[in-house]
Amino acid sequence: MAKAKRLTAPQKAAGKVVTFGVCATSDPRIDAESRKRCVNIVRMAADEIAARVKMPDGKGVAVVWSDVLIDGEKQADMVASQFRQAGVDAIVLVPDTWAFPQLTLISLLSQLPAAVPVNITCGNSGPKPGVVYAHAVTGALAQSGRLAALNVGTWPDTGADPKMTESTADALVDWCYAALTVVGLKGRRVVIFGHDSMGMETALAHVIPTRRTFGMEITRLDMKLLADMLAKGAFRPAEVRQLRAWVDKHLGKRLELRDQADSERFNKSLAMYLIIRDLMVDLNAVGGGFMSQLEWGSDPRGLPLPVADAMESLFNSTFDHRGAKPATPYATEADVQGLLTMLFMTWLSGGNPPLFMDFRKVWEPWEIIALAKRLSVKHTGRETWAVRGFVDGDNSGSASFDWAGRPGSSPDECMKGVSMPLADQGYFPGGGNSVSFVTPGGIDGIAARLTYSALNGLFSMIWDQASTVDLPGNLCEAVCKTSTATWPHTFVVPKYATMAEYKQYAPANHFHMTWNLKPARLQHWMDMTNVLSLAPWVERPAFVPGADRPQPLLHLINGGEVAAKTILAKG
Repeated sequence: MAKAKRLTAPQKAAGKVVTFGVCATSDPRIDAESRKRCVNIVRMAADEIAARVKMPDGKGVAVVWSDVLIDGEKQADMVASQFRQAGVDAIVLVPDTWAFPQLTLISLLSQLPAAVPVNITCGNSGPKPGVVYAHAVTGALAQSGRLAALNVGTWPDTGADPKMTESTADALVDWCYAALTVVGLKGRRVVIFGHDSMGMETALAHVIPTRRTFGMEITRLDMKLLADMLAKGAFRPAEVRQLRAWVDKHLGKRLELRDQADSERFNKSLAMYLIIRDLMVDLNAVGGGFMSQLEWGSDPRGLPLPVADAMESLFNSTFDHRGAKPATPYATEADVQGLLTMLFMTWLSGGNPPLFMDFRKVWEPWEIIALAKRLSVKHTGRETWAVRGFVDGDNSGSASFDWAGRPGSSPDECMKGVSMPLADQGYFPGGGNSVSFVTPGGIDGIAARLTYSALNGLFSMIWDQASTVDLPGNLCEAVCKTSTATWPHTFVVPKYATMAEYKQYAPANHFHMTWNLKPARLQHWMDMTNVLSLAPWVERPAFVPGADRPQPLLHLINGGEVAAKTILAKG
């Protein structure tokens, strides 16, 4: 008689490591040498993914591959069994010969969860055309309403052990990062302290749409819990001293303190970081947010407490007093849509630190040139800031310390540019210290912002490639003083958006940037999550070769991306 099996409780609930399954289809009539070549291509693609795709904490993904070539239903059953046993989350098919769609990939997918991401990567081969099969099966899936990414790349037409070209591998890796982000964040949670962000509708925690679209949970904790834990000393005093010594070492007199009371308030900010860090670990959270204004630090009807700026910057950074650590996207003002934006882009980039900014002052070319003239700042007129203008990204919290340096800078190099002046007493009567720096120019990435529509029930991402710029000394100082000089400043230049467009189409008062993030990764992720892509810039082509992913066939045959995603959203 069969008996039920009791599962033993794990000692620690860890986040999921994403597993990619790589396989190939074939035709039973194909010769033995060609079949061996097919298996070698599967192994080659699997090794490429294993070598180049990492989780945000730097650990490798799991990659499994099958040497069973899917000729028909029997082999589809075998590979499906292998993939289920291995816990495969995303499938990469690398066909090198003709095969029969319904008997192969379609039969395989029918035995796996409907949401499993699918990538079909092939060479543009002539002898035994895997590319012909790739088009046939992609078309079949598209007609059935199933999304599949097609990557028609290049590897040699002949030879037992071909290697894919770098561009083919790059396109595959970009898709893998999108799949990793989609699958790896399902079932995960973020932790938000406080309620709605300063009454900002654009920052609301859309709990049910977030769960439905991204499979993520939003855990909401009352700020009274944090206030109580802070009051009762629910932290290790020795670690607070260790963290404070680390800050003192790096900042010295750039940590502004008037007296012992200021010092104690700053120590409370550091204790907040340690308390929330441990709470998030306990909850297996991947990100968080904190509603500083108004209740925590600004409302004189209560007991205003110190600002959370240093805490938020520490979470968003890739280092703290213990050394290197993963960036944990963290939003000031409990801005949930801002948090999700940063979270997705950090995962898509392989763990790069996010930047949280106010969409503060938009400097059109004529205006910044006029200011430079008043200050007698010499320039040629050909500088990027003079030709295109820029946005002064400036916010009191959430500025990752990494952005005080360039990609690859050491913690010591980054912290040299950081200061912590006293917080504005008018806005923050609870006191504490802000974080301040100016981001160096020459950093490339994507600037973006998630938004939501109650009319269509869809999330959208408005985005553009962007770069940071340096301003000449006097001009930099004057621009900083135009907004809030003591907060972090990042001068952001979008690649395609004009300043006239950029300042009109901002979906919120916050926006975000992640460096070394490629458009194709973001686009694949938007395809898999059914998020609308908003890049309404007149200067941006519909397709940028080498940057964009090709539009999925599923979108094209259903009236374009917006029409197709609207249909998909209706189920």
